[in-house]
Order: sequence, then structure tokens, then C-alpha cells
Amino acid sequence: MLIIRVMGGLGNQMQQYALYEKYRSLGREARLDISWFEDSAQQEKVLARRGLELRLFDHLEFQACTGQEKDALLGNGRFLREGSLLTKALRKTGLITNRHFYETDAYHPEILDFTDQYLEGHWACEKYYHDIMPLLQEKIRFPESGNPLNRQLIERLRKGEDAGGSGTEPGKGRTETPVSIHIRRGDYLDPANAGMFGGICTPEYYKAAEAYIRERVGSPHFYLFSDDTEYLRENYSGREYTIVDWNKGEDSFYDMELMSLCRHNICANSTFSFWGARLNRNPDKLVIRPARHKNSQKIDPERLHELWEGWILVDELGNVV
Repeated sequence: MLIIRVMGGLGNQMQQYALYEKYRSLGREARLDISWFEDSAQQEKVLARRGLELRLFDHLEFQACTGQEKDALLGNGRFLREGSLLTKALRKTGLITNRHFYETDAYHPEILDFTDQYLEGHWACEKYYHDIMPLLQEKIRFPESGNPLNRQLIERLRKGEDAGGSGTEPGKGRTETPVSIHIRRGDYLDPANAGMFGGICTPEYYKAAEAYIRERVGSPHFYLFSDDTEYLRENYSGREYTIVDWNKGEDSFYDMELMSLCRHNICANSTFSFWGARLNRNPDKLVIRPARHKNSQKIDPERLHELWEGWILVDELGNVV
């Protein structure tokens, strides 16, 4: 049996779920371990307490593991600290039987051969489940929003009708090509996160991404999504921009649905907007993401294009890599 630990925010949970579906597509017995959300000690390690947001989707089905199934995989080494000298020494002697695999690289091809393992990681790499994306697009469904602003915008996005500038009122019906732009600030400005995630999605990144779209798309209209709408109002104005600012709190995940209904997507270094782009069913979509997700990562263009097939990669200086 394969058990995947679910943890973190919505985008990470979706990636862990996607790996679960990947194993099922390979005929493996798989489960999700959702106990992280009930562990107060684990929740205290993150800046914002998280809930199991996979349950927000409409009838999303998965099988959670039992405590007995988890214990069977983790074995008698489950309480040892991974990476410690004691743990390493005991592994060499064969006295512990822990089958706990930790993600340590952008892509681990070996995990696709696993049959009995407990897996812990975020599994962000597109290559893990790129081939089953149509299946994931079918299974991941948003419940109908009760907010009329969402319903109106969904209708406009499907018709390609101009939303009418930087406000939220519909325009006069001019034909457009809707493009989403996600700008994540909020927790990325916190000192605890800035060193890891800051300085990647720079103004140069977004200008280059917009220019790439403008050169290839007729009549683009940019729909802006952010956790800092004041920043959007200060930096984006004009008829070609619409700020989507009404989905708050638990309704925030409807922003992902709206991104997915745009024809093309410009992502932040955020799994939230990665999934907005992944759920976009336009076969001719242009998807732009930052070349670096974390500052600790080195940019290897050849490997990046292998792991993120079809995605356009732009660095913090505005260069397409």
C-alpha cells in the first residue's frame, strides 16, 4: 500500500491528491493520510493554521488511511528523528523497518515504482501527473458559487466578453481574450517567508509575462487576482485590467476556478495559481510561471522544460528561459 501525507495549503493538498490519483491510475493501492490537520503540534509549525480544503470541492472522492495502515508502513522506526545519526545507524543494521520516503528533489522518478511506502512531500512537479491531467480536471469540480459576481464573471469569461476596465462592473460587450494574473504577497512578505519566496515574481517578471501574451494573443484582457488588492489598485489601471477582489476567506478558492476559465494564465510562485492554470481546459493555452519557485533553487533551463512540459518559464529579470 502507498500512503501520501496531506499537509499545507490548498495547492499543496491538490498536488498530494494528484499523486494519489497517479498511483491509482497505475493500478496501485493508495491512501491519503489526513491526520496532519488534526495534529496541533504540526499546525503550530506553520504561519497560518490550515484545514483540509480538499473537502471544499464538489464530491471529491478519496480514501483516507487508518491508523493501523499507517503504523504498518512506518514500522518500528516511526518515532525516530529522520536524518539523525541514531536513525542512520539503525537503518544500516536492519533493526528498523521504516518505509518513510521524504521528498528532497524537484522530481523523484523512483517513486512511481513504489508499491509499499509512506510518502511525505509536496510533489509540485508537473511531470508526476501531467499525463493524467484530463482525469484530474474531471474529478476536481468547484461547487456552484452563491455569489452573483462569480456567476456573472464566469459567464463573461466563457463568452470572451469585456469586463469593462479596472472595476468589477461589466463593460459594453467588447470581444476579449481573458488572461489571468496571480500576484501573491500576503504571507510572502512575512520575514519568515520572504527569504525563501520573495524577490522572484518581480515587476520585471510580470511585465515580461504580459509582453509575451500581448505578442501572441489578440485583444488580451487581464484579470488580476491577489491577496493584496490595494497593491493591485496602486499598480494596475486601465480598461485592459479587471481586479477580482470579492472572494474572501473560505470563498477564496473560487479565484482558482475563475483563473481556470481564462484562456491563458500568468502564475505567481504559488501552487494556488499553478492549479488555476492546470485546471484550464483550453488546449491552446499559454501558461507562464516563474523559473524559480524558491530562492534556494538553481535554474537549469533544460531540466525545467523537461519537468514542466509546455510551460513558459520567466526569471525575475524578465528573461524567458
